[in-house]
Amino acid sequence: MLSAEKAKNRWPDRTALQGWACDSGGFTHVARHGGWTRSAAEHADLVRWFADRSPGMDWAAPQDWMCEPFVLSKTGLTLAEHQHRTVDNLLLLREAAPEINWIPVLQGYEVRDYYSCWKMYEAAGVDLNAEPLVGVGSVCRRQNSNEIELLFYNLFMDGLRCHGFGVKLRGLDDYKQYLQSADSHAWSVAAQYARRPVCGSTTHKTCSSCDVFAHAWYEDIRARCNLPVL
Repeated sequence: MLSAEKAKNRWPDRTALQGWACDSGGFTHVARHGGWTRSAAEHADLVRWFADRSPGMDWAAPQDWMCEPFVLSKTGLTLAEHQHRTVDNLLLLREAAPEINWIPVLQGYEVRDYYSCWKMYEAAGVDLNAEPLVGVGSVCRRQNSNEIELLFYNLFMDGLRCHGFGVKLRGLDDYKQYLQSADSHAWSVAAQYARRPVCGSTTHKTCSSCDVFAHAWYEDIRARCNLPVL
């Protein structure tokens, strides 16, 4: 998982061996700017540039709008408006760049909010049950709560194949069985806080972008999730 918030001149010019996904960087962008500063057309061009430069992209996230209370206070919009803008953006991106596999993202705060967002997708002609993957946002800072586990359980039981954004180790321990996939930058943050090269290298100051440390973290996750070794 790589973020579209990453500066273009730092984007890796290489092909992913196992495929990769492009996050919109919505949490950082909306929280920082109080909304999206680039249009859907501009975002489509940006992701297309990434896909051309690094072949192997499996899917890309749209410009969703997070629904945590502190984000709503930044934008001055209602939770429902954030949801409507999330749904509308998916439609715009699929029209602007149909060659990109844009996944729908459910947004909300309470469990019932996510189901309201689901109805908005239905009204827009998007059948989430027919989608190979559906992202679920606004869970990163609340993933240890019983409500988030209940949310993923309900969505799983209702037939959705969900991707959890920002699901850390504790979240995977609690509800990995309800997820199709998940991502987290926790490994990079943990390495950065260590303030030293955890892998023992003498070529960099921290392992926040270290392949060795990233793969070690990855293998630990595979082991605790009982996934087969590739």
